Amino acid sequence: MINWPNRLQLANLPTPLTRLQRFPDLPAGVEVWVKRDELTGLEVSGNKIRKLEFCLAEALDQGCDTVITCGGLQSNHCRATAIMGARLGLKVHLLLRGEPPAEYQGNLLLDKLSGAEVTILPSSEWPDHEEVVRKLQDDYARAGSKAYYIPVGASDEVGLWGYIAACAELKEDYQRLGLEPDAIVTATGSGGTQAGLLVGSELLDLPGKVVAFNVSDDAAYFDRKIRQDVTLWQQRYKTGFDADSLEITTVEGYLGPGYGMAGPEVFATIARLAATEGLFLDPVYTGKAFHGMVTELNQGASGPLNGARQIVFLHTGGLFGVFPQNQQFNL
Repeated sequence: MINWPNRLQLANLPTPLTRLQRFPDLPAGVEVWVKRDELTGLEVSGNKIRKLEFCLAEALDQGCDTVITCGGLQSNHCRATAIMGARLGLKVHLLLRGEPPAEYQGNLLLDKLSGAEVTILPSSEWPDHEEVVRKLQDDYARAGSKAYYIPVGASDEVGLWGYIAACAELKEDYQRLGLEPDAIVTATGSGGTQAGLLVGSELLDLPGKVVAFNVSDDAAYFDRKIRQDVTLWQQRYKTGFDADSLEITTVEGYLGPGYGMAGPEVFATIARLAATEGLFLDPVYTGKAFHGMVTELNQGASGPLNGARQIVFLHTGGLFGVFPQNQQFNL
């Protein structure tokens, strides 16, 4: 039995699990089912809101009136945090990596409209961003406020609960639909969704392996990060879970030019899926993972998806990230 911590009901759950019917690039005999976590909400669309249900509950439990969090200039997580802060009456301060834009677009536009305070750090200063966070917390304390820090992507031992809970939802999906997937595929950027799926799958005895496609860093980084977060989770919540037992599978080779940048093949896959299924991915996370999955399935080489006949693809959202890169589509 899982001893759940406090949780806010912020997302529209459960999200649908639907099968692709017309996408033409899958090998014969392969089923792909999509867990539609882009439907967790309109403005808060995506996987981050599942983690925030636990992280923001912790912030309120600690008596905080301010939340500080970090991410890229077009961070889905920061956008969701800014919007939920407005709904919960919390001040949100975002620390974003990049250069000041000529205009506000996509997620950054929604950050500003939601009333978040935004500090932009150039990439050269990003390695020290946690020092900047600590200084901001001190500044808020001197002003009489208490600021709770949520790390990039809400990927820590608290946010881990988001996709453990999602696994409980998937178990009900599988039972209702009569599914026994060979794999669940996700994009991984800060590691929290991947970690939650790994732990949740083991706790709830879900069929299939968790296969992640990295959209930043490399497989060695995610192995370290996930084991660290799961160890902290085990220690904090006294679960007795063995982090060393995890089989962490991160498929490299589909990162492209770098985080937030994709090659023409990814944009072509996004457009093809949209035209055949009415399903919209983004070029930062889901587009890369979906393109990598389809490529791996069609290569038929030895790999984590070799022989898989039934796959669940986790749609983690990201639609607002399409708009700042609209010129990359060959329309």
